[in-house]
Amino acid sequence: MNKSSKYFLLVMALCALLISILPGAALANSAEPPSLVILINNPPDDLSIVMVSNDNKPEASVRRAAWEGYYVFYSRDMQAGDNYRFKVPAEGNSFECSLDTPLAGYNNVFTLDLGEQKLTLGQYPFRRGILVSIRVVLTLMIEGAVFWLFGFRSGRSWLIFLAVNLVTQGALNIWLNYGGSLLPSYLLINLIVGEFFVFAAELIGLAYLIREHSPCRVRIYVVAANVLSLIAGGYIISVLPV
Repeated sequence: MNKSSKYFLLVMALCALLISILPGAALANSAEPPSLVILINNPPDDLSIVMVSNDNKPEASVRRAAWEGYYVFYSRDMQAGDNYRFKVPAEGNSFECSLDTPLAGYNNVFTLDLGEQKLTLGQYPFRRGILVSIRVVLTLMIEGAVFWLFGFRSGRSWLIFLAVNLVTQGALNIWLNYGGSLLPSYLLINLIVGEFFVFAAELIGLAYLIREHSPCRVRIYVVAANVLSLIAGGYIISVLPV
């Protein structure tokens, strides 16, 4: 096995490590995650959800990100048993819906279809793929601009840049998408920790594989690009669904 293959395998190993071990570590260092998140596409501004099966009838906390709304219940809102019923006012009329699936621990996600007035376990179709693609493309545009400003012009350098970044950013964003809560405040620590692994992988892979400029310039680029990517990633998480 030549040196290039060894470095590529090392980058892949770091990405695999990112996906496999970080969710538990990030959860251990974060605040209590929600017990239940009800996801709604393009909800009306005045929409609310009340848990009527609980004697206290708690109302969901509401978070919004772009076209999505998150209606959140925490452990203090939940009651014993698995019979959960909710009242939802929609366009002046109210309807009730219930969960037909037992809850398991934290970060249970259900999607509410307002048209069908039905709760479904999990996220709506293609959501993860769409959001991962958006974040990876935005990150590649940002880091690509920095790559250009650092004077990299050869086709070989750009192919290496794209290959390494597709692997590292793809792994990071897939992990963020499967790493627990949908709420941005719980994902920022995941992003910070995950970026460390991306930084390490890119520092090793790009500095070894790119020959157009000195390894020193490549390393400085990696530092600059990842700092900017971390800042941009935090902003993207705060304004777009995850």
